[in-house]
Amino acid sequence: MLAALAYAMGAPAGGAAAAPGAGPSMFQSILPIVIIIGIFYFLLIRPQSKKAKEHKAMLDALKKGDRVITSGGIYGTIYSLTADTVVLIISENVKIKVARGYIGQTVGSEEEVEKGTPT
Repeated sequence: MLAALAYAMGAPAGGAAAAPGAGPSMFQSILPIVIIIGIFYFLLIRPQSKKAKEHKAMLDALKKGDRVITSGGIYGTIYSLTADTVVLIISENVKIKVARGYIGQTVGSEEEVEKGTPT
């Protein structure tokens, strides 16, 4: 019985000895990580940066008289602009100062709203 046990632990059939601890190659180990990073890039990072670029372009294109909605949901018309802030008229004789980055979207200019032109 001892001889059979020793024989079972010997070299594999065919004469080729397997390297101890041999596993998948380095390429096979890294490939799943690269695929996951690619999926994250195309599903999360790329759309987020595209949306940020569009928002920055919209903020750069703001001008006096545009109707906007803040990220807090306040509708107003731009009264004046600086590099960092926007003064909005939200009602007759009511003006508020908002950081430029908190303008969520434009609704259109005052002239377009009065004409009934959809934006």
